[in-house]
Amino acid sequence: MELLAYITWNPSLDAFHLGPITFRWYSLCWLIGLAIAYFVVKQLFRDQKIPNEKFDPLFIYCFLGILIGARLGHCIFYQPEDYLTSVKGFIEMLLPIQFISADSWEWKLTGYEGLASHGGTAGLILALWLYVRHTKVPLWRVLDNIAIATGITACCIRLGNLMNSEIIGNVTNVPWAFEFIQRDGLPRHPAQLYEAIAYFLLFIIMIWLYKRQKGRVGTGFFFGLCLTYIFTFRFFIEFLKKTQVSFEDSMPLDMGQLLSIPFIIIGIYYMHKALKKPIT
Repeated sequence: MELLAYITWNPSLDAFHLGPITFRWYSLCWLIGLAIAYFVVKQLFRDQKIPNEKFDPLFIYCFLGILIGARLGHCIFYQPEDYLTSVKGFIEMLLPIQFISADSWEWKLTGYEGLASHGGTAGLILALWLYVRHTKVPLWRVLDNIAIATGITACCIRLGNLMNSEIIGNVTNVPWAFEFIQRDGLPRHPAQLYEAIAYFLLFIIMIWLYKRQKGRVGTGFFFGLCLTYIFTFRFFIEFLKKTQVSFEDSMPLDMGQLLSIPFIIIGIYYMHKALKKPIT
């Protein structure tokens, strides 16, 4: 007799309904992750005596940067043939809708189905650069503070992927394997859960380091550590994941791994550079 049976995973995509409006688990996880990060960074700004009026516009910059970057990243790198080769595809890339058929302009509201973390990271960095130009808060102080809170948001997003039964792992016989009924029902690695746990641990590590080395905020240390940790883990976890699109099957490294390498290099560089600076 098996000590543990495989976990049958078949949750509803919808968390609850409010009249005609449907709230999906994926969207809720995104919002929860951003909300927690919002309060964490607000507390960090207050602790560092940064004026509250400097903080107020930060959430909008981050939200738009992550969302736009993640959406464009997925469409351009993973499904360019679907989104960049037709007018309808281009519209679906920009708007959270889906056309019902190829020969009709009738559409339905679906939310954004397809967001890439690499694009979200690039979009966030660009958004923070624009925020810094507007508020005059030092760039590296902003990047370090955001990096401290990034782990909890990334954790929540991966939990959203788990609720969506997407970004599934390879077939396995480990006793904690998930049978994703909405996919193929085969026992697979819950890769989304592995990532969620790893990113939650990153958040704990960041808070612990902040309390002990607060003087490194503004040096780029936390920013470098965040990129290095997340994308190194992302590189290796990809070996346990089912490829997201068919063209990756013939590649020695998948798209997620190739896109992770530049972020790892950037992270190591800035972390190393920051460690050579004295703590203030």
